[in-house]
Amino acid sequence: MSELVQKHPSGGYILEELHPGMYAEKEVLVTEDRIGQFAEASDDFNPVHVDEAFAAKTAYRGRIAHGLLSASFGSAVVGTILPGAGAIYLTQTLAFHKPVRIGDVVLARISVASVDETSARVVLKCEGYVGDDLIMDGEATVRVPRRRRPAKD
Repeated sequence: MSELVQKHPSGGYILEELHPGMYAEKEVLVTEDRIGQFAEASDDFNPVHVDEAFAAKTAYRGRIAHGLLSASFGSAVVGTILPGAGAIYLTQTLAFHKPVRIGDVVLARISVASVDETSARVVLKCEGYVGDDLIMDGEATVRVPRRRRPAKD
């Protein structure tokens, strides 16, 4: 059973609160500024991302966003919504299916696939969509806290 969840009031879900079927989503508009900032942060200035004249001559017929920019929207869901604060990435696989362009709205959807209580690890299904089109998917394994830290007085 699927259950859309919002950010936990504490900032993050603990291991015992997670179960398969939980999912969270975030929509992000891809802009010229985001692509430029990602190029600066990653030092990836591939002209297919930053040079329209170059990109127009490629199979994509214009600029496309960095694949990892779109993937980072899923990372934002993992770090801030599901599981949220305290989750630590251990592994991530990704497959990219369609390009993302300036003006596209990417929907990042993260779903709990399985929970391993012994190792405090959670396997997450990661998907990205533009409209109805699946643009990327993969799987992440994250470590999740077992309990919350007590509030400081």
